[in-house]
Amino acid sequence: MALVNWYEIPVVDMERAVAFYEHVFQIELERTEIDGHPMALFPEANELGGASGALAAGDSYRPSIDGTRVYFRVDDVAATLARAVGRGAEVLYPVTDVGEQGAVAEFSDSEGNRIACAGPASC
Repeated sequence: MALVNWYEIPVVDMERAVAFYEHVFQIELERTEIDGHPMALFPEANELGGASGALAAGDSYRPSIDGTRVYFRVDDVAATLARAVGRGAEVLYPVTDVGEQGAVAEFSDSEGNRIACAGPASC
């Protein structure tokens, strides 16, 4: 059983955030509205049992560098970090080898959240 099955990343400017995430992670987000809140859905979790989630805007969604960290599984941590920096992200934790698990890095997103990625350091 996966304990986490959904996450919502707070955003202020949905269009800016969607452009940032689609570029950095090379994915397409599905725009929708849920319970009166604009959202952009990440692709469904894969067969590995990972969680899925959305970018979410509204009064109760406040971006923060100090909030929960969401780690995205990527094929190339260094390339993902470089794409984020290219879109104005600040490196908060450089690409760091964590042993058998591969590497991790953290950066600020377009809205001011701390986001992390994990996977091979470089392809």
